[in-house]
Amino acid sequence: MKGTCLKISGEKTFRGRAVHRRAALFAASLCACVLFLFFSCLSVKTQEERLSPQRKPTNEVRLEDIRRYVSEDPARAIHLGGIYRVVYGEDDGELDALKALEAEAVAGLKEKQAGAIRAEQWDDAASLARSLASLGETVESTGMEAGFMLAEAKKSLASGSDLAAFLLAVRSHELQPLEFEDALVFLEHAVEVKQRRTAAFFRAAAEASGRAVPAPLGEYASGYDGPEEMIKGVATILVDRGIRIERGRGIPDRVLGSAFFVDSSGLLITNYHVIASEVDPSYEGYSRMYLRMGDPSSPRVSARVIGWDKAMDLALIKTEIRPEYVFSVADRVIPKVGDTVLAIGSPGGLEKTVTSGIVSTLGRRFLQIGDVIQIDASVNPGNSGGPVIDTSGRLVGIVFAGIEQYQGLNFAVPAERLAAALPAMLKGGKAERPWLGIALSETSRGAEIIYTAPFTPAWEHQVSEGTLIRSINGEKVNAPQGGLIPALQDRLFSSRPGELVALETSDGSRRVMMTVPRPDVPLAEAAKKDSRERIAAPLFGLILAPASVRSFSSSYLVKKVVRGSIADEAGLSEQDPVSIRGFRMLEKDGYALIEINVKKRSMGYMETTMQLPAALDSPDTL
Repeated sequence: MKGTCLKISGEKTFRGRAVHRRAALFAASLCACVLFLFFSCLSVKTQEERLSPQRKPTNEVRLEDIRRYVSEDPARAIHLGGIYRVVYGEDDGELDALKALEAEAVAGLKEKQAGAIRAEQWDDAASLARSLASLGETVESTGMEAGFMLAEAKKSLASGSDLAAFLLAVRSHELQPLEFEDALVFLEHAVEVKQRRTAAFFRAAAEASGRAVPAPLGEYASGYDGPEEMIKGVATILVDRGIRIERGRGIPDRVLGSAFFVDSSGLLITNYHVIASEVDPSYEGYSRMYLRMGDPSSPRVSARVIGWDKAMDLALIKTEIRPEYVFSVADRVIPKVGDTVLAIGSPGGLEKTVTSGIVSTLGRRFLQIGDVIQIDASVNPGNSGGPVIDTSGRLVGIVFAGIEQYQGLNFAVPAERLAAALPAMLKGGKAERPWLGIALSETSRGAEIIYTAPFTPAWEHQVSEGTLIRSINGEKVNAPQGGLIPALQDRLFSSRPGELVALETSDGSRRVMMTVPRPDVPLAEAAKKDSRERIAAPLFGLILAPASVRSFSSSYLVKKVVRGSIADEAGLSEQDPVSIRGFRMLEKDGYALIEINVKKRSMGYMETTMQLPAALDSPDTL
């Protein structure tokens, strides 16, 4: 009996242990599932946070903040009012107080604009008028009417500022045709300073009134300057940067380029990258710039930088030389594909070199702002900054450095963009351009906002990514395919940082925000402040979305691939699972690298590791 009892007791003990073991296994499995779900949810939440624009309390504003700026900076007060509406909504109880402050700020803008006109500060008046126009407000005068600009042009002419005078007179004529007597004033001066193409422009303006110009003036204006004459207005630039050490040996560090005169006072145009060491605060070495007008035996003449526009790769320099020839910027010629062009410069330091070719195509997107001309005229290191002219002797563009990945192809900044950039460079120093903080992609539907950079006007106003730009300051932008983003950039190009801009998007919102100075390399600054998941959109064209997590690692799905982007060229497509392994920014080299694991649908979801490079100076920003 005892044995039987012992047997039964043993079976009960065994069964009890089995039950406990199954219970423990069940509990462990349940815990594992709970932990998996917890970490999966946590991973999804983390993904969403890393893909969402950062929103911090500093983005919120109070009425006291707005009130403080109403009198001293009314444009900023209106900008902050817009943020207040976004943060607190239109149902906020303080909305009546906000409207009163905004009305006071608008009145302040109008008073400032009227004061600028009384003081004949035409640029200030025009800037304030543009801000008021973005609010739908009308003003009696913008300060940039044809009459005002003509008066300023004559004042500049009297003070000896020929370049500024001609630019203003041309702009005045574009707004309202010049009277015969006014056109004759500028024609006579153009002949006096031997600017034949400028004289031709004002002769045509004068004759448009139906009257004939004096024969000597007409004969000079109808003449032709050949390359042998134009060469006299082209100089070689030498930037001496001391000695650099390579493998223990000292090697002279020099930059060669070309430049051409645009004013008889000794003003020349060249590329920014040629003279960068003269003005770049990050450059810490020795730098001294000289000009040479002849062969290597000619004396070097010192020169200095007046103004520069890094985004356009342009610079204005000055030397104390009375030029034998001055190039005209009055023509604003836009060449056609197939037109014959000549490039003049100093390739390899060989002065007075002329090469010929044709315009291969227009609208290439290689600079941060606008587009450039592709030419097949032979140019080499040393040609950078030299003029490109057509067979009529008109300035077509400015040669800029060949692009590394397009060896053998040559490019030029259009002359019309030089004319637009010159007024800001003439003021001296760095030409400040406005910045909203938006990266764009041109689609069949329009210009889509794919990214807003942290701590920028668009970010502060919570402009929605994925929407389309419908209008800027109430005006829709139409352009041929591939030209929409440059056309949008042109709408802001002549504006100043600090102006108000009204942006209307496809979600029905209309936001009035104040622009800020554009960073030298906008996406490099954004990458320092944002997550690598978000910066992948403007840099690599890789727009990500949270994945349905089935592992403990952070992974994403490709939401969209921007057409023509690095991700598109790499063969990525929508719904490909992606995880980011690393991101590096090589700011000095101008590149960023992202390393990803991807399972391409097109390859049967076979996992592969890819490293994608992208240039930091994207041309698709606004």
